[in-house]
Amino acid sequence: QVQLVESGGGLVQAGGSRRLSCAGSGRTFSSYHMGWFRQAPGKEREFVAAITWSGGSVYYASSVKGRFTISRDNAKNTVFLQMNSLKPEDTAVYYCAAHSLGTNLTNSREYDSWGQGTQVTVSS
Repeated sequence: QVQLVESGGGLVQAGGSRRLSCAGSGRTFSSYHMGWFRQAPGKEREFVAAITWSGGSVYYASSVKGRFTISRDNAKNTVFLQMNSLKPEDTAVYYCAAHSLGTNLTNSREYDSWGQGTQVTVSS
């Protein structure tokens, strides 16, 4: 497993931007596909974005496509989530995770290492 720590959350106005970071430990970080998920109060955790180990392929939930961008820097063991045009409905705790088995990067059950989460609050 890999240890993950998210940062960059906070309060932002609707229409604003925020960049989340997820720092991973261990020399194997670059071998993991990585994902971002979020969980709003009273709702289930949902897929946001994912990126393959090389960064060659990315995937987005339809609700964030065109507004969010996932990227990674394997030399720094870090994955990023750039969030633009934020909406109040983007308010949630955002988690990064390392994908461990299977082929569906949108499925949270295929991830076995999770960060502690970072809160993003979008005010209207």
